[in-house]
Amino acid sequence: MLNSHCTLKALTASTTRIAIINRLGLGHRSALEPITTAISRLRRRPRPHNLSLATTRTMSSSATAATTETETTTAPDAAPAATPAAPPAANPDTDADAAAAPAPKAKAAASKAAAALPPLSAAEFKEYNRLAEHMDLFHNHFRHTWNLLYTSASSGRRAQGLSMRGFINAGLEFVSHLETHHTIEERYVFPPLARRMPEFRTGRERDLPPLSPSSESEKEKSGKKLAAELLRQHEEIHKGMDGLRDYLRRCLAGETELQMSALKAQLDTWGTVLWTHLDQEVKTLGAENMRKYWSVDEVRRMPM
Repeated sequence: MLNSHCTLKALTASTTRIAIINRLGLGHRSALEPITTAISRLRRRPRPHNLSLATTRTMSSSATAATTETETTTAPDAAPAATPAAPPAANPDTDADAAAAPAPKAKAAASKAAAALPPLSAAEFKEYNRLAEHMDLFHNHFRHTWNLLYTSASSGRRAQGLSMRGFINAGLEFVSHLETHHTIEERYVFPPLARRMPEFRTGRERDLPPLSPSSESEKEKSGKKLAAELLRQHEEIHKGMDGLRDYLRRCLAGETELQMSALKAQLDTWGTVLWTHLDQEVKTLGAENMRKYWSVDEVRRMPM
């Protein structure tokens, strides 16, 4: 019954189409030509064969006309755009550490920039170098007297124009002056400098950070906080000074005869540390080092 109904419906549709064509007749073919031409053009137009389903839906949506215009201008044979890979999941711990840690090159550049100081003018250099120049005047006096004693001890002959007593007294005055010089330094010169400069700290300061020993043996040997190198040099120099003073006093008192070889042996025990100290202390007070810790006005007000 269902098949008969469908067949009847199909025949009715065919009869209707034939009737329409017969009514138009041959004389009405010209009316059909525009329609036929339009249908042929539509059939010959190439259809894009590589558009995705998402693009087709977009083309059919008037609400997304801008997207449709962009996608339809793509070349027909172009490959579909690949879906970008999802970024790796963020790790809060590692990402925070990476953000906090500066890059090695950036850190090095920052350190270099901090260490680089502008060049000093001649006037600024003179002010910053004032303490070093004054210190070197005292040190030159000690160098001169040392050379007098050591040249005589090495050659076996006293300096010209000096009696035996005068020569011995010259040695004792040298020790006394050097001891006084160190006392003034440690009481009046070094403490203000040590507020900012670790090169002058004794290791006994209560309100300043202690110095790190260069080796564990140094700290164990001292049994106390380590002093700066310049202060440790003072201690070594004083040991040599004590030995020289004791020997010269006995010679002056007539307890022993002055022998140049014995005098040279006394000087050799502390000559190296003395000369190292005289040079190093002046360099530490030099302009290029002082400018790291003090302003020009602050250095100008420092007593020497």
